[in-house]
Amino acid sequence: MYTIKEVAEKMDISEHTLRFWAKSGFFPFITRDKNNIRQFSEKDLDWVKIVKCLRSVGTENKAIKRYIDLCIIGDSTIKERYKIILDTKKKALLQMEELQKQLSLLDFKEKFYENLIENNLKDTWNPMNKQESEEAVI
Repeated sequence: MYTIKEVAEKMDISEHTLRFWAKSGFFPFITRDKNNIRQFSEKDLDWVKIVKCLRSVGTENKAIKRYIDLCIIGDSTIKERYKIILDTKKKALLQMEELQKQLSLLDFKEKFYENLIENNLKDTWNPMNKQESEEAVI
């Protein structure tokens, strides 16, 4: 069994977030010890993993709760859970595309700055330098 602190460290999630998720009903089977401290089992860690995954791509809490409730209901809900996973995957792929665009820009800027540094050049794309050069022309 794991305490909330141990789960937070193990899963790289804040204790505050775990408490919020627990209060939201995302971990339906966690227990409490005699001191009323939440206790997470290995199975509970599986719930934490899927909740973390769904939240990381922006799935709303209501949809996460629905997914968990469907899991509890059982195999008769597989098709609905499958749809939730597919919708989440679509969101994740769109986010990856956007991140890839951002990464490409960062790669370009990295090479641009490396060239400036290696050749001791002035950054002509810096708006501040553009302003200086425009003022010099006037």
